[in-house]
Amino acid sequence: MPLPHDAHKPPMTRGERAPYPRLLGDIGGTHLRFALALDPRDGVVAIRSYRWTEVTGIEGAVASYLREQGCAAPRACALSVAAPVSGDEVSLTNRGWAFSAGELRRRLGVERLEVLNDFTALALAVPHLRPEETRQVGAGVAVSDAPIAILGAGTGLGVSASLAAPSGRVALSSEGGHATLSASDATEDRVVSILRQWFGHVSFERVLSGDGIVNLYRAQCAMAGIEAAPHDAATISAFAAKGVDANCGAAIDRFFGFLGTFAGNLALTFDARGGVFIAGGIVPRLIDRIGSSSFRRRFESKGRFRAYLERIPTMVIADPSAAALMGANQALEDR
Repeated sequence: MPLPHDAHKPPMTRGERAPYPRLLGDIGGTHLRFALALDPRDGVVAIRSYRWTEVTGIEGAVASYLREQGCAAPRACALSVAAPVSGDEVSLTNRGWAFSAGELRRRLGVERLEVLNDFTALALAVPHLRPEETRQVGAGVAVSDAPIAILGAGTGLGVSASLAAPSGRVALSSEGGHATLSASDATEDRVVSILRQWFGHVSFERVLSGDGIVNLYRAQCAMAGIEAAPHDAATISAFAAKGVDANCGAAIDRFFGFLGTFAGNLALTFDARGGVFIAGGIVPRLIDRIGSSSFRRRFESKGRFRAYLERIPTMVIADPSAAALMGANQALEDR
């Protein structure tokens, strides 16, 4: 059933700033998160998270959220989604769910709907983050107005960048997480070889995601000649932290090594002297481990470009979902 609003009102043009109140959403492979922007002064408020198993599609989740908040129907909406966005039809890569943006706008009854990739939303938000909303790993100092790279491991591996332009920052969308995985030593050669037997093409997402941690654990067990236990990523991370399973510990160590290599690749690709920012659901939960891992060493380990990378800061975003919602709101500010 459509939400209570004038669904027949024509959509706004892209040249107009979206009106308030605004509904903001961060639609991931595991969770849906919503928030409100009630006026320009208050920013993003009333963040609420749902699991996909708790709702019946986006419309049902939106209706439940608005009822809980006692909020009038929004006049504008922006959704950051864990999927490529290049037209009206949007399909969540790791959810098997698709929708039409135009039809969803009509069903929600909003004057303007923006649908953007979740990491594009993060790219819009990063320039507005306060220092206390990030944690730096290693050395480096950001260069003002230089490009910024964003990556994050969660259900999948997201990538984006933010570039300075005369009209302000411009966010780039990317499917860089599906770039081919590369090894840095003989042991990683063996890991990649095992993964290639299982998957054919092996992308960085095959190791830098929740399923990726499981893949690294299974590969580690295969190299040790033992049968892997049916652990999920959370269990592997917990056992690694407690030191109760050497193979779990090795999997997490390898995760951070590959993460450093990939982050360094992005820094070189985007000339990201403004910093490399790490989001996603995994690294912020392992924040106490990344500093003692091989991440930063692997980030800088690019031969002749070591000195170049040593000057680039790497930052972990403390609350990536809140940042994505902030970026969704920023998309509605664009004229």
